[in-house]
Amino acid sequence: MTQQMFALSLGLGGMLAAAQIAHSAPQCDSRETVTALLADRYDETRRAIGIAGEAAVMELFAAETTGTWSITMTLPDGRMCLMASGSNYETVTEDLPASGSPA
Repeated sequence: MTQQMFALSLGLGGMLAAAQIAHSAPQCDSRETVTALLADRYDETRRAIGIAGEAAVMELFAAETTGTWSITMTLPDGRMCLMASGSNYETVTEDLPASGSPA
């Protein structure tokens, strides 16, 4: 159990480090600063939004031209944190199987 927790912690830490390296930006900053960075440097615009937990807001930013994407989390104090980023973004619209139906 301890080894599994260590591996999961290491994986999460690696993901956060990769996201920070990928955009060469601070992990958290003001919402204005982070959204300006995503727009100016990567041409990313907001594509989706949702509530995470009880008080945080998750947003997905992406660029059609380059295919880059970023997932951010805005905290109640106004800080926005870069959670993940990557490439090859594409918009997909598909119907999911009905509840209880085989996939």
